[in-house]
Amino acid sequence: MKQKEYQKDDTIGAVNRHKILAAAEVEFALHGFAGTRVQHIADRAQLPKTNVLYYFRSKEGLYLALLEDILSLWNGEFDEATAEDEPAQVLANYIADKMEISRTRPDASKIFALEIINGAPNLSGFFKDQHATWMKARVEVIEQWIALGKLSAVDPYYLLFNIWATCQHYADFSVQITELRGKPMESQDFIDATKNLVELILKGCGLKIPDEFHTNKVKS
Repeated sequence: MKQKEYQKDDTIGAVNRHKILAAAEVEFALHGFAGTRVQHIADRAQLPKTNVLYYFRSKEGLYLALLEDILSLWNGEFDEATAEDEPAQVLANYIADKMEISRTRPDASKIFALEIINGAPNLSGFFKDQHATWMKARVEVIEQWIALGKLSAVDPYYLLFNIWATCQHYADFSVQITELRGKPMESQDFIDATKNLVELILKGCGLKIPDEFHTNKVKS
């Protein structure tokens, strides 16, 4: 499944920004906003601290840039969904995208979770408004699907909240999952978990499971 990545650009500035954002993602996930030091981000990115401040001006500026990237990454292809699309395929792909992000970018999920748990003190009004606008537009699409008889009468907010909670659990609580399973999740485990989650959510919405998302038979 496709997911948004850092903008591809081979200029020195773009490469440095990518290194800094990737390093910041690890540091903020490990230490939170208050505990993270710009020097540690620079060390992890293998760049001078002055470079970090040149591109992002401050720790706050870097953190907000990272949050913006995370929000853009999560919304994905669901941004383009319309009432004319088939909800089963759209929702299945959305779940798969978010599970893939939990697999490949778990620190991104943890950073956002920590921000929200702490009351979102660093999210500016612009980002809050932007996220609320996105949510309103997606809720309207789901309501249109319901009105057209394409989807059971479910609460759009609860549907999206459940998708977020279940998908991001695999990133935010990866330590617990590893402890309870006795081993970390590998690629095939994520594929199996994704298919299972797609079936659970889509069946609850009265939707047919797309062929590529049917759960495999239990392996012996």
